Amino acid sequence: MGAIDLNLLVAFEALYASKSVTVAAQSLHVGQPAMSASLGRLRSLFGDDLFVRVGREMRPTAKANAIAPQVTAALDTIRVTLADPQAFTPLSSQRVFTLATSDYFASLILPKMLSAFKQQAPYIDLRLTTVEKESFVELIEGEIVDLALGTFANLPSHILDENLLIERFLGVCRLNHPALENGKVSLEQFVAFPHALFTLRRDASGIIDQLLAEQGLQRRVALTVPYWFALPTAIAASDLIAAIPSCLEQHFLQYYPLQVFELPLEVPHWAISMAWSKLSNRDSANLWLRQTIQAVCQAIEI
Repeated sequence: MGAIDLNLLVAFEALYASKSVTVAAQSLHVGQPAMSASLGRLRSLFGDDLFVRVGREMRPTAKANAIAPQVTAALDTIRVTLADPQAFTPLSSQRVFTLATSDYFASLILPKMLSAFKQQAPYIDLRLTTVEKESFVELIEGEIVDLALGTFANLPSHILDENLLIERFLGVCRLNHPALENGKVSLEQFVAFPHALFTLRRDASGIIDQLLAEQGLQRRVALTVPYWFALPTAIAASDLIAAIPSCLEQHFLQYYPLQVFELPLEVPHWAISMAWSKLSNRDSANLWLRQTIQAVCQAIEI
């Protein structure tokens, strides 16, 4: 196999089809001397004349006739392998996509995503699963999920990511909360009342606790929950205060007797991103999914 130049098989195919060194050379866009040289190498490789001049034609020998079908089949296989895969067609695809994401971000994008799917990809199904920072990389590597949506840091080089939205925290409490004064909550009042905290780490500390500690302050976290949508009912029925992503504001205020306020702390904004495997970066279906989510997020106002 080491002695075989794939171009020699291409030259053989052209010679067999045209029965002319000149015509074969033209079809491959090479000079006639180069084609003659290829024929010489083919004869040496196969130990046979392969093509003999009879009149104006180069007639194939019995050996050439015997190997021609296999050579053509082998080249066709290589052409199929090197050709672009069949294009992904959303309108007819029955693909199932799996997304790892949080409940609050899913609630933010799902309405517009389902609308886009209805119009562009009516037969594609979605499967949502929770995004766990300890294992989502393994889920992407194992192609168990197509995309992960969330806040990520220190991703390995084979996991790609792209920012979708910039988020910030808002404070939220029940209507007529005693800490409110003209729609604002002072830092003193903020730490004086008990807090609720969303966390997946089974602890009772977050970025706000770190910022308070830098000022020598501490809040009491009276409730921790692993679900964003467990917060509004608890806050509406108590004096609890919480910090929520701004994209939840509309939902919370629409369905619960709550009020939001600007936090009395400078809390850094953060990016919500999508992450995917480098292995599927050029996959047309995965690319379509990423572009659809990008378009949905661009239409969201936070």
